[in-house]
Amino acid sequence: MEGLEIPSYYLCPISLEMMRDPVTLPTGITYDRQSIERWLFDSKRSTCPVTKQLLSADAEVTPNHTLRRLIQAWCTLHSSDGVERIPTPKLPVGQEEVAALLEASARMPTQLDALRKLRRISGESERNRRCVAATPGAVDALARVIVVSASSDLEIDQDTVLTSSSTACDEALAVLHSLQISEEALLDLVTRNGDLVGSLTSVLQRSNYQSRSYAMLILKSVLTVVSPGRLTALPQELFDEVVGVIRDGVSPQATRAALRVLAGACPWGRNRAKAVKAGAVHATVELLLEEPERRACEAALAALASVCGCAEGRAELVRHRAAVAVVSKKILRVSQLASEKAVRVLHEVVRHAATAALLQEMVQVGAVTKLCVVVQAGGGGKMEERAREILRMHAKAWRDSPCLSSLFKNGVSTL
Repeated sequence: MEGLEIPSYYLCPISLEMMRDPVTLPTGITYDRQSIERWLFDSKRSTCPVTKQLLSADAEVTPNHTLRRLIQAWCTLHSSDGVERIPTPKLPVGQEEVAALLEASARMPTQLDALRKLRRISGESERNRRCVAATPGAVDALARVIVVSASSDLEIDQDTVLTSSSTACDEALAVLHSLQISEEALLDLVTRNGDLVGSLTSVLQRSNYQSRSYAMLILKSVLTVVSPGRLTALPQELFDEVVGVIRDGVSPQATRAALRVLAGACPWGRNRAKAVKAGAVHATVELLLEEPERRACEAALAALASVCGCAEGRAELVRHRAAVAVVSKKILRVSQLASEKAVRVLHEVVRHAATAALLQEMVQVGAVTKLCVVVQAGGGGKMEERAREILRMHAKAWRDSPCLSSLFKNGVSTL
C-alpha cells in the first residue's frame, strides 16, 4: 500500500486514516465511528470537530452506507497493491438484545453463554458499551453474578475448583470493567450490593491474573464512593490481597490501582496498620527498586506517604535496608508530584523516628543533598516547607555535610 494515494474523502478528519465504519453527524460531516465516538464520549466533547457546531445531547450518528461501499470497492480494486478489504461493520446492539442476554445470565443453564455474548458485544464498540451500561438493571445484574459466584467459592472446599461459577464471574468482571459507570450509578450499585467489596476481595484470591486485574480496577472505583464509616471497617483480608496484587505484578494497571487503594484507604481508622501487617511497605519499596514508569512511581510514593502516617509504617520503612535510598533517589528525578511525595515520606520518618543511624544513612545515600537542593531551588509550597523543617530539626547532626554548610554560607538558610 506504500506509495498508493488514498482519496481524501475516504479519510477520517480526526484520525486521518481510512474510515472503516463511516458515520455522519447532523452537521453533515462524516467521520469513522470509532474516532467520533471517542471524541464525543471518551473526551466528553459536545461539538463537531470540523465545524465546531454545538451538538444536541440526543444527537445521533447516521451510518454512511454509500461511502462505506465505495471504500470497500476501492479496497477490492487495489487488493493487488496490498490493500486489505474492510469488512462490513456489525450493527450496533440494542437495549432489547442486552436485556434478553441479562435475563438469560440469571439462569444457570444459559448463564455462561449469555455472559460471553455480552462480553463480545461490549468489546466491539464504544456505542455497544454505552448501550450495555444504559440498559436498566445491567450493572446490578453483572454485580450479582460476581457476588453469587464469590459466595459459591467460599462455600466449597478450598481444594475444589468451581469451574462454571468462576468462569461466569470472570465474564461478568470483564464486562463490568469495560463499562463507564458514573459516580452516582457506582454509589447506587454499592448501596444495593453490600457484599460487593467482599466479593471482589474473594476474586483477588484467585490465580487468574486477568480476573484479579479486573477485580482490582473495579475495587478501586468502588472504594472512591464508599462512605468513611465503611472505609474504617475494611477487613485485613482486603489489604492482604491488595498488597498481593502489587507483589505479584498482576498487571501495570492493577498495580497502580492497588497503590491508589492503599493511598486512599490508609488515612482512615486502623487501615494503615492493616496495610503494614499485609506487607505494604516492603512490597512498595521493592516496586520502587524496579524503576517503575512515572505514574506507578508517583502512586507508590503516595501509598508509602500514607502508610508512613503510623508508627508501624515508619518502623517498617526504616527496617528495609534500601527504603531511604530509593525514596531519596526519586526526589527531583521523576516528576514534581513524585518529589513532593518522596519528601513527605522522609518528613514523616525523620520527624517521628529519627535515630543517629538513620540520620547518618540519609547523609550517605544523598538524601540530605537532595533536601538542600529542594530548599535552594525555592518555589515555596509544602515540599520546600517540609525539606526546610527536616534540615532545621537535624542541622546539628548534619553540620559537617558540605551541602548543608553551603546553605548557611549562602544565607539561604534561616532554617
